Amino acid sequence: MDLELPAAAANESPQQKFALPVDSENKATVFRLFSIAKPHMRAFHLSWVSFFSCFVSSFAAPPLLPIIRDNLNLTATDIGNAGVASVSGAVFARIAMGTACDLVGPRLASASLILLTAPFVYFTSIINSATSYLLVRFFTGFSLATFVSTQFWMSSMFSAPVVGSANGLAGGWGNLGGGATQLIMPLVFSLIRDIGAAQFTAWRIAFFVPAMFQMLTAFSILMFGQDMPDGNFHRLKKSGDKPKDGFSRVLYHGVTNYRGWILALTYGYCFGVELTMDNIVAEYFYDRFNLKLRTAGIIAASFGLANIFSRPGGGYISDVMAKRFGMRGRLWALWLCQTLAGVFCIVLGLVGSLSVSIVVMIIFSVFVQAACGMTFGIVPFVSRRSLGVISGMTGGGGNVGAVVTQLIFFKGSRFSKERGITLMGVMIIICTLPICLIYFPQWGGMFFGPSSKKVTEEDYYLAEWNSKEKEKGSHHASLKFADNSRSERGRKLNTSTEPTEEITPPHI
Repeated sequence: MDLELPAAAANESPQQKFALPVDSENKATVFRLFSIAKPHMRAFHLSWVSFFSCFVSSFAAPPLLPIIRDNLNLTATDIGNAGVASVSGAVFARIAMGTACDLVGPRLASASLILLTAPFVYFTSIINSATSYLLVRFFTGFSLATFVSTQFWMSSMFSAPVVGSANGLAGGWGNLGGGATQLIMPLVFSLIRDIGAAQFTAWRIAFFVPAMFQMLTAFSILMFGQDMPDGNFHRLKKSGDKPKDGFSRVLYHGVTNYRGWILALTYGYCFGVELTMDNIVAEYFYDRFNLKLRTAGIIAASFGLANIFSRPGGGYISDVMAKRFGMRGRLWALWLCQTLAGVFCIVLGLVGSLSVSIVVMIIFSVFVQAACGMTFGIVPFVSRRSLGVISGMTGGGGNVGAVVTQLIFFKGSRFSKERGITLMGVMIIICTLPICLIYFPQWGGMFFGPSSKKVTEEDYYLAEWNSKEKEKGSHHASLKFADNSRSERGRKLNTSTEPTEEITPPHI
């Protein structure tokens, strides 16, 4: 039987030529890491490098904290408050970023935020009190919302079979900044001090390096980036190729999807834990094992640097599980990986040997970061219309988890850091359990298969559009996405179910 293209597609110009093979949405169906082909792989490299720069800036202070606290006379409470502030600002910034991506595109949204937060990195060099230290960390932390634009951008550029890998690599290599800054800042500080600057002056000058790096990445995005495979949001909307969507409808379909809220909670105890560790791990090893600043920084860096393979590995495993078991495989992999992360977190707080602590910390970091990658192997399928909102909710949940964890376990002197780490592990295990409640009627959940009502991908994604919007053709992108997401059924699932929409999705 011949398959009919939607009316809007019938009038389109011949498909563009891309360097990578693409699906019906012009999303790349393969991922070539060492390519810079426009637009898919160029967007990948721009997104992870810019996010990396924001991570370097946001966590540039912790590796220099033993020097900064002496210069500013910071107490343990001051340090704890600033740590919470550094990740709390991005809670609402990430939700706002998701909506901005849906409305104006990831290119303008991310570059604008990077440029708005860069001045606060510069301002760190002139702070003189605990209050000013807290404020610069708070406003610099807003830049971490670029994670949402990174994941939105990858989900817009790469097709279902490889979107987990693309999201995992972009997010993971961006998160590398949290580890790299543990090496970069002590090194920059040492070089400036050795040139002849006083110790309390050298750390201030050092902050010019991450600030300039951050601004450079923003200008690169504006000059070389592209929102979608077919062009930038503004041009596509102006030409009519991308229908203008209403803010209220986009927001409504995002916040009313319970799957997004569950992923926000669970992400709070993988990425949120990673943020917490970035704030405390250098000081933990410095104080507990009486190490030199540089040595503690190198050990702390190994936690974040595991992102070079762990988060991408999580995304890749999610894609592999989906090919064999569909969405149910993605859910099981996430639950198992994040639960194991909780177990190793508990162990980390209990061991008292430096060498054993380092080994356990690295194993813990691999599992917790892989869980982050697996989470964003699921996020793109929760909603097509409100992808940015769902990404923002999930990303914001990561920051909420970091705020809550630091307030409970690492603010002041209520718990020792080792005791706080152990309790954090227990919290990870408990907050991972709701994954079993996520259910997609067309694919199933952890314990139950697809709905007996034979719900199709088209039924699920087109439910976000009303009849008037369908008459205008606003739903055609969701129709194509539904067709391309059938791979989430897995090999075992009977794929004989036919779409119930009268407009048959295109096959490419």
